[in-house]
Amino acid sequence: MVKVKIVNKGGQPLPAYATSQSAGLDLRADISSSIVLRPLERRLVPTGLFIALPQGYEAQVRPRSGLALKHGITVLNSPGTIDADYRGEVGVVLVNLSNEDFLIEPGERIAQMVVARHEQVEFEPVEELDETERGAGGYGHTGVG
Repeated sequence: MVKVKIVNKGGQPLPAYATSQSAGLDLRADISSSIVLRPLERRLVPTGLFIALPQGYEAQVRPRSGLALKHGITVLNSPGTIDADYRGEVGVVLVNLSNEDFLIEPGERIAQMVVARHEQVEFEPVEELDETERGAGGYGHTGVG
């Protein structure tokens, strides 16, 4: 289990896993009153949370599938990346892709956060790359499905 330092300046519970095998922690809207998110409107929604990830880790802010399917609400910069050296408030950029207004209530679960290990790379300039079966085949190259 990786330890992550967290400061909760909001009035909501700390992020928690919904089940014992969940990958994502639920993030809640730390707002004092409801927000109306109109069709195609985007808004940065505060969580009241500040985290300090260990070096070599990132947190990804991802949409909640239920909000996406039922209401067309998603995280616009999905996944949003929180770097280990970021110390500002965790915010969620929500967008309403439906044709109806959506009401964000105080404390509502608006996104999920997945903490994962990552590597940094060093690019090695070369004149050409080794051959593969796929080669330079682009998007959709391997079929419809």
